[in-house]
Amino acid sequence: MEQNGGSFLAVRRLSGHHHPSPADVVSGSTAWIGRGFSCVCVQRRDSDTRISFDLTPIQEECLQRLQNRIEVPYDSQNREHQEALKALWHASFPGTELLGLVSDQWKEMGWQGKDPSTDFRGGGFISLENLLYFAKNYPKSFEELLCKQNGDRALWEYPFAVAGVNITFMLIQMLDLQAAKPRSLIGAVFLNLLIENDRAFDILYCITFKLMDRKWLEMHATYMDFNTVIKSTRRQLERELLLEDIQQIEDMPSYNFLAR
Repeated sequence: MEQNGGSFLAVRRLSGHHHPSPADVVSGSTAWIGRGFSCVCVQRRDSDTRISFDLTPIQEECLQRLQNRIEVPYDSQNREHQEALKALWHASFPGTELLGLVSDQWKEMGWQGKDPSTDFRGGGFISLENLLYFAKNYPKSFEELLCKQNGDRALWEYPFAVAGVNITFMLIQMLDLQAAKPRSLIGAVFLNLLIENDRAFDILYCITFKLMDRKWLEMHATYMDFNTVIKSTRRQLERELLLEDIQQIEDMPSYNFLAR
């Protein structure tokens, strides 16, 4: 996984709505966070809080499975990766023939060029898996975001697909998923949610994408504001994950924004 987030180009929105076609963390109760964890170290400073958790074997296995996914780079020569990319196209533009894995058609989805593989460097194969999971499990919300169907949109919009790769990268950083064990309350909370549902990361991705789009509209953002919107989205996610009654990923308030 590269340590540099992806960049993106602005996408100018065409007028009219159409069916897809190719043309500051708040304090909260942490009473339940430590279930199954042994907190071995806490250091508090004015500017930093570091917590180290020992994991049970089940927790280690669960985290390792997700980390294994994160470490897989996108390989344009890998047949499984090629098929996943084709599946994403067909889920996005059903009934429209894909002319090739390298084609100007991909720009319609918000890739920076005609070869999507060049945009996966920041997110790896899991970023494609996230997009495909979103398309298959929450198709209504996926289409709304892909086609920018809701709200008063900016003339220069964020590119859908590349924004998706950036979201994957942001979540991996926020949850510190490349560490051997959680080093923050947010990471510890998420690991408990992951144990409850091994698709928690994919679902959180869908929640984040939808929440980001809502923030975009609320802030009347344009392409220069993308990083500001992402930061605001991250703060909202962190607040929700620390709510006392979050026992599963679907308990997050922003989950209710998703539609199947």
